[in-house]
Amino acid sequence: QVQLVESGGGLVQAGGSLRLSCAASGVFFRINDMRWYRQAPGMQRELVAQITSGATTNYADSVKGRFTISRDNAKNTVYLQMNSLKPEDTAIYYCAAKIWVRVGLTDDYWGQGTQVTVSS
Repeated sequence: QVQLVESGGGLVQAGGSLRLSCAASGVFFRINDMRWYRQAPGMQRELVAQITSGATTNYADSVKGRFTISRDNAKNTVYLQMNSLKPEDTAIYYCAAKIWVRVGLTDDYWGQGTQVTVSS
């Protein structure tokens, strides 16, 4: 019914940049807030950035000043611009969205993840 598909991951050197995209498709009324998480091997899942339906943003302290989350409502897409990448940013990045699917149902959806690897 609803799918989230991430793209834009890859391998970059420290100091480089990547832009991740996450597009929602399917049948739904509205996307509420959208988030980016990441999970490195052996580590807990971490909330990286969030953007609400009102375009309010928040970031993990570790990425403030380097990452920017944005959304294009017309395209049902959220972006994560990542600059000045560090090796510790290496992780699988997942997008997640709270979506009003139909009357009486709002649910959380997750993408499959995209690998970001930053070499030193």
